[in-house]
Amino acid sequence: MRLTEDLVEKTVSQCGAQAIPQGHPAIPQLNELFGDHTFFLDDTGLVIVEPTQSPRRGVWAGQVVKLAAWSDPDRTGLSPHRPEPTDVVIVMPMEH
Repeated sequence: MRLTEDLVEKTVSQCGAQAIPQGHPAIPQLNELFGDHTFFLDDTGLVIVEPTQSPRRGVWAGQVVKLAAWSDPDRTGLSPHRPEPTDVVIVMPMEH
């Protein structure tokens, strides 16, 4: 899923990932491989955020899911793999 600007900012602040801009040349290929999402890079590789059950009423929650791991120590390539849900959940009040 594509995230709103507020959710992108919350994701960056809560998990330290860097959002890949929608205009980046890799986005069409990533969309073809994984679907239409907001993509992030972090220390582990390529991740997205998928909606999940909220911990309480009035709060949006999304689980960080890892799609690809860095394939080299210089982080110049990614190796896709089956989606792996992580323990990281992004939370944000719904009024945003």
